[in-house]
Amino acid sequence: MNNKLHVNKIKIFVLIISPLIVALICLGVGRYNIGILETFNILFSPLTNTMVSGTDFMVIYNIRIPRIILSLSVGLGLAVSGAAFQSMFSNPLATPDTLGVASGASFGAALALLFNWNLIGVQFLALIFGLLALLITLWISKNSTSQSKVVMIVLSGIVVSALFKALVSAIKYIADPNDTLPAITYWLMGSMNGANYRTLLFGLPLIIIGVLIIYFLRWRLNIISLSEDEANSLGGHVHLVRLLLMGSATVVTASCISMCGAVGWVGLLIPHVSRIVLGSNNKKVIPASMSLGASFLMIVDTLARSMSASEIPLSILTALIGAPFFIVLLKRIGGARL
Repeated sequence: MNNKLHVNKIKIFVLIISPLIVALICLGVGRYNIGILETFNILFSPLTNTMVSGTDFMVIYNIRIPRIILSLSVGLGLAVSGAAFQSMFSNPLATPDTLGVASGASFGAALALLFNWNLIGVQFLALIFGLLALLITLWISKNSTSQSKVVMIVLSGIVVSALFKALVSAIKYIADPNDTLPAITYWLMGSMNGANYRTLLFGLPLIIIGVLIIYFLRWRLNIISLSEDEANSLGGHVHLVRLLLMGSATVVTASCISMCGAVGWVGLLIPHVSRIVLGSNNKKVIPASMSLGASFLMIVDTLARSMSASEIPLSILTALIGAPFFIVLLKRIGGARL
């Protein structure tokens, strides 16, 4: 027992420090490489008044720090949202698009790009349509019985997701093939290329608020994941808590997509890895998903901007990395702990 407790403490410590270590390494890695010691000097140069290269300072502070913050935030946000949806609906394949949120946000962004809005406009419209997708899903399922409520919500989400995907296809069909269409297509595949402090100021607070709500209600996910009758017998306003968690996960997902486009696999894969590492208790799964999701997407974004002269869309890499890993995971555990 003591040995198991000691191992768990080591795992928790590694999970806590891993995003910090990954962030520090990724700051210096790219087509323009900067050593770790030099990265340290640049980071603390405003405090120590150390003379550093102007180019290195600009690369770290103006380009890479916003990207690191964005990839860290989106990674932990999508991972936490995926973990929350999987527990709420007792569905191991639930993702941040279960309620149609990702498709709705993608449609909003594509619509803004069609009208040549700036990045803030893209963020705003993506967020609005992501929230609208949730409202439509809840409206479709509102007359269902308590026994079929969860199933109806999931089915409604599938329908809403299909509807918004069709609308995205319609926008791509009518978009200018020489200018607007490539921008929409590239954006929908996900990229941190537009990261800057201004876009972070708009979307980051919503991610932080949503993640904190899920984090502080994570023990409730253990109750909500039970059957409807069992959850109600334990009390605690199950319906209200479920709505609060769905709303928080929706805001987080829509905010993530509004800043960097659609990024797949993070919300599906990372929660399962967290359960393998620390078990199925959501009090541990949510913090573990935050750490692993942040580290995973920082690494993927660094690969995306470093592997070739032109940046690789994130969803290509997350699928190429996530799908084989998920296959190995399924073969090893046989679905027993999903």
